[in-house]
Amino acid sequence: MRIRNHLVSQFFPELDKYYGRREGENLAIVKWCLDPRRIAAMDFEQFFQMVTSRDMGGPQQRRLRSIQEAARQSIGCEVGAAVMFEAKMSVVQLSKTRLAISEVDAAIAKICRRLPGYENVVSIPGIGPALSAQILAASGDPHRFSSTAQVLKLAGLDLEASRSGKNSQNVPARLSKKGKAALRYAMYQATVIATTRNSYFIDYFSRLIKGREREKGIKTKMRVKVAAKMLVIAWTLMKKNETFDGRYLME
Repeated sequence: MRIRNHLVSQFFPELDKYYGRREGENLAIVKWCLDPRRIAAMDFEQFFQMVTSRDMGGPQQRRLRSIQEAARQSIGCEVGAAVMFEAKMSVVQLSKTRLAISEVDAAIAKICRRLPGYENVVSIPGIGPALSAQILAASGDPHRFSSTAQVLKLAGLDLEASRSGKNSQNVPARLSKKGKAALRYAMYQATVIATTRNSYFIDYFSRLIKGREREKGIKTKMRVKVAAKMLVIAWTLMKKNETFDGRYLME
């Protein structure tokens, strides 16, 4: 986000139009030739070789030619040596961070595979090694919980309402947020992934918001509901020693 919202938007804003595709090439542009004036002065072949690792044919060339043409008309700020150094170091740091995350995830997965319940939990769409580890560490023995209410309370995803002197019908229920905040946050992030990439969760989420699409904040509210559902599913799978199946969203 720092690369895109600070460097690109200030010094080569026209590149943002193409940023959603071919990230490797975009990062290479930022790292080696963020200055649109430099890109405009290059031969296309020189620019192509600088920002690509292999030739992928016509669509790739057309895209890069469009970027070069955009560079010729750029309204970006002047790029000095300090900016180029910052751009290069930002891309290098991003690559190192991603590599470190990958290595940590691999180490977590290796350790967690030896734990009872890991294969059950990681089978749920949106849940990877890191979140599986959080769920396993927080829940421990799944049989120690006797109800879904206890599981939801663990993450603070249970509902409560402050009714001090008020009629209960006029008091909206809210999340208690008294459980493990890190687990609650992680479950929500897993829900965002699942409800945008997995067909079972996309269908389930669509049914929840059907007819309420115009309500303010409805997507966030329903994703919290899905997060609670996902946590209960994880607990159920651990108890039954099963892997995820779409039917669990119907129960």
